[in-house]
Order: sequence, then C-alpha cells, then structure tokens
Amino acid sequence: MDRMNILFVVCGEGLGHASRSTKLAKHLKERGVNCIFAAYGKAYSFIQNQTDCKVYEISREVTLEGTGGYFSITETLKSSLGIPVSLVKSFATAWKILKTENIDAVVCDTMFAAGVAAKIRKVPVIFMTNQNYFSSLAEPDVWYWKLFGKVIRTYLSIIPKKVLVPDFAPPNTISGYNFRFSKKDSDRYVFIGPILDPEIHDVETSEKIVFASFGGEPFKMPLYAMLKDISEMDSSLEVEVFSTSPGLPAEGENFKIAGYVESIFPYMASSKLAIIHGGLTSLHEAIYFGKPVLLIIDPYHPEQGNNGRKVEELGCGMMIRGDSVTKESLYEAILSCMKMDVADMKGLYAEECGAENFCRVLDEIVPEWNK
Repeated sequence: MDRMNILFVVCGEGLGHASRSTKLAKHLKERGVNCIFAAYGKAYSFIQNQTDCKVYEISREVTLEGTGGYFSITETLKSSLGIPVSLVKSFATAWKILKTENIDAVVCDTMFAAGVAAKIRKVPVIFMTNQNYFSSLAEPDVWYWKLFGKVIRTYLSIIPKKVLVPDFAPPNTISGYNFRFSKKDSDRYVFIGPILDPEIHDVETSEKIVFASFGGEPFKMPLYAMLKDISEMDSSLEVEVFSTSPGLPAEGENFKIAGYVESIFPYMASSKLAIIHGGLTSLHEAIYFGKPVLLIIDPYHPEQGNNGRKVEELGCGMMIRGDSVTKESLYEAILSCMKMDVADMKGLYAEECGAENFCRVLDEIVPEWNK
C-alpha cells in the first residue's frame, strides 16, 4: 500500500472527540498516513483550525439538550425526533466519502451511520468511545439509560472490528463505571491509554493559581460568582477562569478571567487545584500534571458522575453536585482538595500511550498499510 487513507467521523457534542481525533491525525501524518475528517458543529470548525486535513460536513447523529443547564432526557428526546432522518443523511455522506476518497479504514468517534456504511463496503471499522453504559448520579438505574446502553452495546458487538477506549486499562480506567461488556466481547475492547498532545510533556509545573474551567451552563454561572467571593474572602486563593461564556462575574483582585487561550497547559500546570467538569480529556490532562481535581458535576449527566466516582477511588480528587453546592461547601471542598496527597499516575502515561497503541491496533486491522 503506497499511502493509507483513513477517515475519522467525529461527534460534535463538545470538543473532546474532535480534540483526540486531531491529535491522532497529527501522529498518523508523521507516519505517512492521509487523514480525512467528517464532522459537524463546533467540531467541524475546530478540526479545520487544528489540521490541514480535508474536512467534510456530516449530519448530526446525537442531540443532547437540557433545562436550566442541566441535562434533560425529556428535552433530548424532543430534539431527537429528527435523528432517524439525520442518520440516513449521515450514512449517505459517509458512503460518498468512502467511494470518492478510496478509504482504507474508518474511525468512528461516537458516530454510528458511517460504521454501517463502511461495514457494507467491507472497509474495516474502528469505534472510539469512553462509554457504552449510561447512568447519572440523580438517576442511577432508570429504564431509558439501560435501554440506550443495550442498543449501543449491540451495535458495538456487530459493526466495528475493535472498540478503542482512550483511557487507562483496568483497574485504573477513569471511565470504568461507564462500561459493561460480556466475556465474548472482551477481546473486541482495547484500552489504548490517554491521547495527549505531545506539547504537554514540555510544560513545567508549579503551584500558583486555582484553575477553573467547568463549562458555561446556566446553573454553573452562580458557581463562578461563588469563586469570586471565595477569592475575596481568602487572599491566598488566586482564581483564574478559562471560559468565554456570557454571564461571568467581573474580575476582582484575586479573580481573573482568561477567556480563550492558545494552550491551556501552562495554566493548568501552574495550578494548585484544577476545578473542572467530569469530561475525560480534561481529567487526563489535570491528572498528568499531578493536580488534585475538584469536579463540579451535573447530577443528570449520564457520564461525568461516573468519572467522578472513579477519580475519588483513585485518590486523584473529589466531586460535588452542581445542584446543591453553596459558597461554604465549595470553599470547604477547595481547601480539602488542596490538602490531598494525590496519587502519582505519571508512570501510567508512559506505559499506556494512546497514539502508539492506536497505531498498533491499526497494524492489526490493516496489516499492509505499514509495508
């Protein structure tokens, strides 16, 4: 094979999917692989800015909605009425790309129709995800999450050759509570390790600021105000907020708003505490720097609370529910978290390199590509 053509089909709900896929593309490009993308929404623009790869626009397959900033299954179902039509459109777009670009392998990052199109065309499929089981802190055992998880697990048992989890292998899997699979499917799942940007290894660490970047949902805006009050009450806490969301409080002497920055790593590395939501990418980055993490969780979100449970078990941080936090409880959590003797997981990052392990799996699925 002269040059391999690989298609990444990327979910646009948040930027975590796009971020890890573009990191893989940069790694693959160094090995002579031609990467092509299909995405939608903010992920489409993000990929265009982060790479020089060809990017197709594809239909949205997943709709997540909320009320007051909290995830809502009712609003999500209302907004999902058009999803069957979108899946057909997504399938058609993927089919056209597969045919036009002479694709040798497809990587579906939480996108589904392209996997079916590739399966029909006998193109190998890799599915990347950090979840096949769904539950929330507020509703840990409801029927609709059980049903949805069963549908997803059935798809994953049929369509892809391998399901790649960009996380540490058990027992250190941060997303571990978000997975269920049978013994017969266990060989299909590969825990490849975190996918980090190479520049993260060159950043020096210190302990100066309280790093805060936990989303811009409406219910979180008062929490930023609480942080400002806490910084005024305790002058030893210099808070820096990384958000471009409207409604943030005005800056204060110890409360700064950085907004968008080219690289978040120098700021996260200079923190004594990272206050973040429970997304996997941010968790991997903060834990890499050895920072205690304080997670502010949407209790109805079907992933983040489970990540928070594992973070606490591993001794890397604490979580608090966003629907019940007060200024006093937030301040207490900050002080408690900063006193933690955080588990040292740095060695795991060297042992479990997501990009290298991804290439190893690719070698197995399309063995002729590196000849």
